[in-house]
Amino acid sequence: MRTIAAASLLLLNASAFAQAQTAPFDMSGERPPGVSVTPRLTQPAPPPAVTPPAPVKPAAAPPPIVVQPQPALQPAAAANRAAPSSFGDIRRYVVPFSKFGLAGEYDRRSWSVYLTPEQAAAKASFTFAYQNAIVVAPEASALTVYLNNRPIGQQRVGSPDGSSAVTFEVPPGLLQPGANLVTFEADQRHRTDCSIQSTYELWSNIDPAGTYLSFAGSEAAQLSSADAVRAVGVDGAGKTQFDILVPALEQPGMTKPLLRLAQGLSVLSSMPNQIFAFSTNSLPAAGPGRLGVLVGTAAELRPLFPGLPAGAESAALAAFVTDPRSGSPVLLISGPSWQAVSSAIDTIVSPTDRSVDVRRDALATERWSAPNAPLIFSDTSIALSQLGVKTTEFSGRRFRTSFNIAVPADFYANAYGEAKVLLDAAYTENVLPGSQIDIYVNDNIASTVPLTSTTGGILRHLPIRVTMRHFKPGLNTVSIETTLMTKDDAACAPGATAGANPRFALFDTSEVHIPDFARVGQRPNLAAMAGTAYPYSRATEPTPLFIDRVDADTLSAAATLLGQMAVMAGHPIDVETVASPNTIGDRDAIFIGSISQMPATVLTQANISAASQASWRPVTDTQPGVVDTGTAFEEWNSKVSGGILRSRIIAFREWLGRSFDISRSSLQFIPGAEEVFTPSNVDTLMIAQGASPLGGGSWTVVAAPSAKDLREGLEVLTGQLNWPQISGHITTYSSKTGKIDTVPVTRFDFVPSTPWSIGNYRLIAANWLSTNILSYASLLVVFLLLIGVATSKMLKTLGRSG
Repeated sequence: MRTIAAASLLLLNASAFAQAQTAPFDMSGERPPGVSVTPRLTQPAPPPAVTPPAPVKPAAAPPPIVVQPQPALQPAAAANRAAPSSFGDIRRYVVPFSKFGLAGEYDRRSWSVYLTPEQAAAKASFTFAYQNAIVVAPEASALTVYLNNRPIGQQRVGSPDGSSAVTFEVPPGLLQPGANLVTFEADQRHRTDCSIQSTYELWSNIDPAGTYLSFAGSEAAQLSSADAVRAVGVDGAGKTQFDILVPALEQPGMTKPLLRLAQGLSVLSSMPNQIFAFSTNSLPAAGPGRLGVLVGTAAELRPLFPGLPAGAESAALAAFVTDPRSGSPVLLISGPSWQAVSSAIDTIVSPTDRSVDVRRDALATERWSAPNAPLIFSDTSIALSQLGVKTTEFSGRRFRTSFNIAVPADFYANAYGEAKVLLDAAYTENVLPGSQIDIYVNDNIASTVPLTSTTGGILRHLPIRVTMRHFKPGLNTVSIETTLMTKDDAACAPGATAGANPRFALFDTSEVHIPDFARVGQRPNLAAMAGTAYPYSRATEPTPLFIDRVDADTLSAAATLLGQMAVMAGHPIDVETVASPNTIGDRDAIFIGSISQMPATVLTQANISAASQASWRPVTDTQPGVVDTGTAFEEWNSKVSGGILRSRIIAFREWLGRSFDISRSSLQFIPGAEEVFTPSNVDTLMIAQGASPLGGGSWTVVAAPSAKDLREGLEVLTGQLNWPQISGHITTYSSKTGKIDTVPVTRFDFVPSTPWSIGNYRLIAANWLSTNILSYASLLVVFLLLIGVATSKMLKTLGRSG
């Protein structure tokens, strides 16, 4: 009996010990390369009913959403594969970027996806594919997906060895016709390191090609109205393409209505990476993020599209029809004549027209960054809650959040202006002195505030001054970053990286205050053109457009450029084609074409060397021996001028610029003349801006060595990541290196943009004098001398004589 009792006791102890064991720490990411691990699939447990917090006003709210728990985390090599979708093959890719990542300990990104009524009503699921850094601790890190501000699922971050796909069901009734907000939120912690520097090693990359909404039923693929243009979406690379078939593309008079159509489609969709491709003899290919458009008279389209509706031969027609060859919907614009075709185009584009006298309140950015950026014209305070920032409690070491604001094209306060962030926040007594709050504007540091209290504190509208030198016309991104140091992090005990106790809180009652700033246009100013399509967005008459030749490549390039400008302007830009610059006069104009066909007068006005018409030829792979003149000159200049002394002088200049914002141009009484620019043979696209011959207008030149380079270059440069880099007097792009270079403005002219006022002129003078330090100092000395002379004379007149 004693033997049996002892065996039973031993068995019970072993069972209890086994139950007390925790899941093994996953170090599969530390395996050496080449070690194979058999993937394992696990079925998710039945989801418990977890009801999210009820909204403040629950009236008419949809039923509560059940947040599904994810399966137990598998070894990293065993990707968490999504189960085959039961909703068919109808997919809507949702990521409007070519690359999308969530970095740091906390990151949150939101944008909207436009759905048709058929898609919103269909049963749907949401799938995303991701891969994370190996140093991310899976037990303390999670990715959360929200639709219309409601969580649909959360996934532990545990896929360092390869991409893993995760699928969540979308609760019925959550999606709606029109804009639907998609939000990715990442909370990530380091495996072993508690330092602030280690937070820069944390990332989770979301694969755009593996992130999509899936819909059940064939009805979700139907496009039945012009509203479907807004729902064109993106492909797996984050791009949107409009393929336009025009049999009569090269006939005279076709350019203006076609470019108006392209701009209208661009404004309707408002996608960030739009491409237009014209063709004359082939039907557009179908696919996600692509919309085929047929444009022409009934007689021109019938040979290419046998299923043309009979009504096209008698009246203007704009409707979605089904391509019998591919079964995909295409937008048909037709009529008995081109006059009727133009009328049909107007029915689509006219809803996007806006009078230049009507001031808009925001830039349309929600398709890639929600909410829309408010457009600030004068003294304004805005709560962060209106800018998409929510109240957040944070337990990590580096917290960062961002929001967007916009300023008009005639913004002129980059040398003296100061904004304020009125911060509502709190931090615990564990936070040590040396911690700080940094404010960034367009990724440039603008202000730093140290946290000095040793007992914690609550900050109520703490004013943080933010210099406006990094603001630019159009969209601006402001980031608030807090770095927190504690004694616990210095010790970094096991498990300390995953601490759950909040040490910092940011409240959405914080505000950003933009004061009154100087408003005056500048010429040239490519940043204003990229920001709000200035000055063409304010034109009351059609803008002259010179195109060297109307072929598929050149017209596609022009449509891509004007489409992007229309999105920035908020409305299509009315253009009229011209054959010669002599007919333009002193108006604002745009010139697009190959450099060899560009009029010499235009190049002179933009300060571009006329010799570049013959010398600008891109270096090809078959020309390895071609030497770039500019690069060779710089190399010889450094050899001859004395390397050490010259490098020290350059370093001193850079230090003055970084520390005191002093440059050579700021120490001149009168700005120097612009140097004649010659594009390098490495460059494949150039955008330049100059004044018209009489100085009353702005001429923008968009040129490339060939029409093919022009089209390919603009497809890249108009992308959401590259477009904000356009600035200065000249911007160049190289397809060989992928590099974008700018030539800053040396001399510019003021262009009045607002009614005359003493206050505005005072602000203009303040900014100009702050930029031209030597002129300011000279004027100050002159005023002091005048005061001294006046005082001396007054004393002689009023004082007693010997």
